[in-house]
Amino acid sequence: MRHLLASVWGRPTGATEPRLPLPWIDVLILVGMAGIALAVFQTSREWVGHLRPTVRIELTPWALPRYTLLSLSRGMIAYVLSLGFTLVYGYWAAKDKLAEHALIPLLDILQSIPVLGFMPGLVLALVSAFPTSNVGLELAAVLMIFTSQAWNMTFSYYYSLKSVPLDQREVAQVYRFSRWQRLRWVELPFATLGLVWNSMMSMAGGWFFLMISEAFVLGDKDFRLPGLGSYMSVAVAQGNTAAMLWAVLAMVVMIVVLDQLLWRPVVVWAQKFRVEEGGLAEEMHSWFLDWLRRSRLIRWFASWLRRLSGAVARRLIPKGPHHPAPHPGVARVGRAVSGALYLFMVAGLLYGVVRLVILLHPVTVASWGHIASGAALTLGRVLLSTALGTLWALPAGLAIGLSPRLSRLLQPVVQVVASFPAPMLFPVVIAALKAAGVTLGWGSVVLMLLGTQWYILFNVIAGAMAMPADLREAARSYRLGRWQRFTSLYFPAVFPYLVTGWITAAGGAWNASIVAEYVTFRGEVLTTRGLGAQISAAASSANFPALAASIVVMSMVVVAFNRFVWRRLQGLAETRFSLSK
Repeated sequence: MRHLLASVWGRPTGATEPRLPLPWIDVLILVGMAGIALAVFQTSREWVGHLRPTVRIELTPWALPRYTLLSLSRGMIAYVLSLGFTLVYGYWAAKDKLAEHALIPLLDILQSIPVLGFMPGLVLALVSAFPTSNVGLELAAVLMIFTSQAWNMTFSYYYSLKSVPLDQREVAQVYRFSRWQRLRWVELPFATLGLVWNSMMSMAGGWFFLMISEAFVLGDKDFRLPGLGSYMSVAVAQGNTAAMLWAVLAMVVMIVVLDQLLWRPVVVWAQKFRVEEGGLAEEMHSWFLDWLRRSRLIRWFASWLRRLSGAVARRLIPKGPHHPAPHPGVARVGRAVSGALYLFMVAGLLYGVVRLVILLHPVTVASWGHIASGAALTLGRVLLSTALGTLWALPAGLAIGLSPRLSRLLQPVVQVVASFPAPMLFPVVIAALKAAGVTLGWGSVVLMLLGTQWYILFNVIAGAMAMPADLREAARSYRLGRWQRFTSLYFPAVFPYLVTGWITAAGGAWNASIVAEYVTFRGEVLTTRGLGAQISAAASSANFPALAASIVVMSMVVVAFNRFVWRRLQGLAETRFSLSK
């Protein structure tokens, strides 16, 4: 019959094409979409539910799928918000010279403020804004994760837009691309690879704060949310080892599934935007992306999406690559909108400064001195944890980055391990430290190290993989010993990446100090002297002037250290150790 129709009508048409059975991958996709719809329904029910004075956390393993789903939904909502913020804020800062002078320093300050420091105020404000539902609490958790993800991604996107290669900019200028075409065909493709890798790192950092925000208790008020963080906190408080292990297992499964179904396919897809044309880079694969590419359902959806975007573009953008210069009136309107947004932002900042001064008025001089001495102790612990992380991450990162075999075997493992939230390991580490007789003053350094060492390792691996092959070949040809290779090639080559890792790790250590210097273990509060402990104690007792003063001091120390130490090291890396000059 098919041959007869083909001989009469030619090639099969949509009407005559045989109806092939639905491929099994399409069936799986439909099942997955149904699961996502169910997850959205469950999450929305949790958001609009009545606000409970206390949350009952069940420690049975059967409750873990629901708790894992709720934690995952908060992390994904925060990531979507972070991505939207990144695309808007980063583009505005890169394209508007006037706003750039305020937006980038503001971003620098925002990323220096400890996320956990303003959690009490944020939670109280949002709960009072939504007094009858869980919307305020859920928003607070999402915004906490957002603040741990957005700054890193925005900096990456901003620097990518500012460093588009000259030849690509000239092509866009010669063909007189419109702003939209320049963004779609030149700037976004160039920024995609860095944005993807920073998204993965930001998502991993977000799990750290999700675990803490879900288990938040302020004084006698219970602001916990059902999720993996609250499950783990209750298990630790009750000393239920089996429940702790179930929580760890659920977290590992969630991270591995997310890596295989989301991040790995996205990373492989983003490889097509690589700028360099060298053939030494090893091709990456994703089994899930290969499955998706065989799906008829995905192909149909992609085709429909292309037709839709093409129709929208034809309506909004003049046809053809050559466009006249924008009308002066349009440019004036754009500058007016940008100026209004800039003034609104400055007014908001001034209002915030006035409110902060009023809040800090009751803080005495002696209290400021006590906070400053605590800051010095915490600074010492931050630097010590960064140094300890460097001691093992530098040689390990070089070994993994310089060996394709080790990189292929260990990089996915390191990626999953780094995504695991360190607070879930705190009970085990604290028990071991207590058994060994180590005080929390020194033990808090180990707790900080748990969450920050991966930033150094990832950056060293990236630096080692980017090392030019001809330089490594020259080192082998001259038969340099291991120490000579390290001092004359390996360390200088990875130094710019190492500085980036130090900055990120130190920032993470400042945040971790808030939960590492003030720990609740089996119903007992363990604390040591330091700025992180002062912030936690002030939050626990709802002492908002002391809390604000501690956060201000921590922010000032972090900003000063960034400006006078890290920035100088960055300058040294760019002028003396950059391989591109």
